[in-house]
Amino acid sequence: MANNTLWSDDYWLLLIQLYQKKPAGVKSEFSHPVVELGIELHIPPRTIYEQMCALEKRTTPSLQRLWEMYANNPKRLSRDIKRLKQMAGFGDSGLFYEGVQTTPLFERDYRPIDNSSDITPVMLVIILELYFALTPNTMVSETPEVLDMARLLSLKPEEIVRILEIYQTFDPILKRKAAEPSPIVDEAKRIWKRYYSEQPELLHTEADKLKLYFS
Repeated sequence: MANNTLWSDDYWLLLIQLYQKKPAGVKSEFSHPVVELGIELHIPPRTIYEQMCALEKRTTPSLQRLWEMYANNPKRLSRDIKRLKQMAGFGDSGLFYEGVQTTPLFERDYRPIDNSSDITPVMLVIILELYFALTPNTMVSETPEVLDMARLLSLKPEEIVRILEIYQTFDPILKRKAAEPSPIVDEAKRIWKRYYSEQPELLHTEADKLKLYFS
């Protein structure tokens, strides 16, 4: 049914459940439930999204049978999903990643960079967009845009300001003193280099997609 080597036909039950969550329908690949399911299964959200589109169309007899069996029987669906998650090796991609890095890149993007805070790489991308929307003297915790960003990301305003100040150290126009090395500074610098020379629209589009995870 699926070409992805990490996909199991048992996972269609999880997609039926996700598809039926209100509002019913295909969910964005950047939405919180799709990303979280991708992390649980170690399968990229893009694949989850594409499989959900296939489920909606139900172009194969097997998908049509699954839909007829479970779509209008939520108790059966919940029971079989519970049984599926109790199976040994559920969501374990280890067999496919022996001898290599076991964490897919997209999972790393949604995980804290280090143990000092809850900051993740996707948050850094979203905060970078805010950086280019503000001036240095407005990069303070009292600024409405900073407060809005803190609420969106469930962070303290001071944490947002800290990241904005890190970005200031990379900005050649400001000529700030280099920040003390840390995992967050290193990741922020990687993201800065990725987007600084690109068209602003590219960062805006990417940040807008990533915000769906937090909305």
